[in-house]
Amino acid sequence: MYYNKESIIYLDGEWVKAIEAKIDLFSQTLHYGSGVFEGIRAYDSSAGPNVFKAKEHYERLLYSAKKMGINMTHTVNELVNLTYELLDRNNISDAYIRPLVFLGANMKLAKTFDTHIMMAAWEWEPYSGEDPLRVMVSSFERPNPKSVPIDAKISGHYINSILATNEAKRLGYDEALLLDSNGYVAEGPGANFFFVKDGIIYTPALGNILPGITRATIIEYAMELGYPVVEKFFTFDEIKGAETAFFTGTATEIASISSINDIKFEKDWKETIAYELFLMYRQRVNSNHVVL
Repeated sequence: MYYNKESIIYLDGEWVKAIEAKIDLFSQTLHYGSGVFEGIRAYDSSAGPNVFKAKEHYERLLYSAKKMGINMTHTVNELVNLTYELLDRNNISDAYIRPLVFLGANMKLAKTFDTHIMMAAWEWEPYSGEDPLRVMVSSFERPNPKSVPIDAKISGHYINSILATNEAKRLGYDEALLLDSNGYVAEGPGANFFFVKDGIIYTPALGNILPGITRATIIEYAMELGYPVVEKFFTFDEIKGAETAFFTGTATEIASISSINDIKFEKDWKETIAYELFLMYRQRVNSNHVVL
């Protein structure tokens, strides 16, 4: 799914075939999760691949690395240029791009200066698909921001996401919604959360969530269209009676939610301002993509 015998990846300054790439089995990242990564999408356009918000993604990658004490030598511009070369070498335009910064052999829980970077790309449909999602409030909570830097995209954080997603699917739901350690709604396992109520768009405030780039984009679009956006801490009970809700993220893009804990939303997705934002997003990311 992610590569074939011809797929090319970038690894530590070289272009190599994915099937020939090697890493050290004693990597601190492999054993303890002390790496950082990004998820980026490229869309085909009349001018060639459009890597959406590339600069913002790589700024966050460097920020995440700094929070983890990982030394980075690549600049944002270098990473952006490498991304376009990656797409060209693999002859793809519509793609999901995964840069990963990982560490070398170190079985101690101490900093290592042996830093590596990998970048891969493959064709990948929106992670959540097109059907509205049945969501449940997870029994797992987002980590307390006093325990880990929750605003950084760190590999080890996603154990929490995997547990929540697997729980939801085991219980017959499509996805999970996690609360924070204070009982406020936080986010999905790999996506930010929004709901619309009385014509106002609500989303959890920063502090206990990953500041998503697609999240920021949707807020920007909503303000452009004149819709009020409120960022606040809120409980699950405050979502009840909402018109609709949705997740946002690079892999997810924009995914509608039909119900949470089997409580259905009042309006059809396509009759809400959220759908208008979805159409705007699709048209902006790909100038060749016409949504009827």
